[in-house]
Amino acid sequence: METNRANMTQTGIFEDLQRKIDEDTAVKDQLRDIVQSIEKHDRTTQSILSRSHSTPSSELQPVIQAAEANIQQEVKAIGQLSEVASKYPYYKFNYAWSRQMQDACFSILLCGYLGGLGKGQTNDPLFKIEQVGEIMAVPVNLKDRDAFHLTIEEYLLALVSLIEELARLARNSVTLGDYRRPLEISRFIKDVHAGFQILNLKNDTLRKRSDGIKYRVKDVEDVVYDLSLRGLLPKE
Repeated sequence: METNRANMTQTGIFEDLQRKIDEDTAVKDQLRDIVQSIEKHDRTTQSILSRSHSTPSSELQPVIQAAEANIQQEVKAIGQLSEVASKYPYYKFNYAWSRQMQDACFSILLCGYLGGLGKGQTNDPLFKIEQVGEIMAVPVNLKDRDAFHLTIEEYLLALVSLIEELARLARNSVTLGDYRRPLEISRFIKDVHAGFQILNLKNDTLRKRSDGIKYRVKDVEDVVYDLSLRGLLPKE
């Protein structure tokens, strides 16, 4: 009898564990579907924004408007993700969406730099993390409660991606005959690089990626230097 009771107890333990596993699997499946939607919308946004490499600054408005429209679709999907994810401990499932949030943040930063999402009305080409959170309609860097949010690490990784994209944009702008844009990009990424040097980064991935910013600074400096040698820099 004691052996039977022990076997029943063990069976009950594992049945309970299986129920928990099934519950977690159902949550993961639900999150995966939403995250895939965000990823799909962001691929479209980045495809649209990539046209900036072959479009003169004076003709960018249609590209920006198309990107803004698609970012709104991303924001809707992020809202769905926030609603579901906030029902569970943040760090239990955040691995499932962290990269997609970085990508969405990057798209917003790039669109803003190009003058979209209201950035054309200000002199500062960079959205702060709070402004990105407002666009996404999610809180940022939460400390007072366990809920879905945009983290500082996700924002900074997106900012590194922005620097890498702008370094490429600087070179492509020259082929378009746009000699002012590389100069503007050079100033911007030097300011961002100086900001990163202030940070004491603990995240290994972020620290390694941010170390590469100095090479992007040099890449754009080389572009500006070459324009200077050729007498192509615009007069201030």
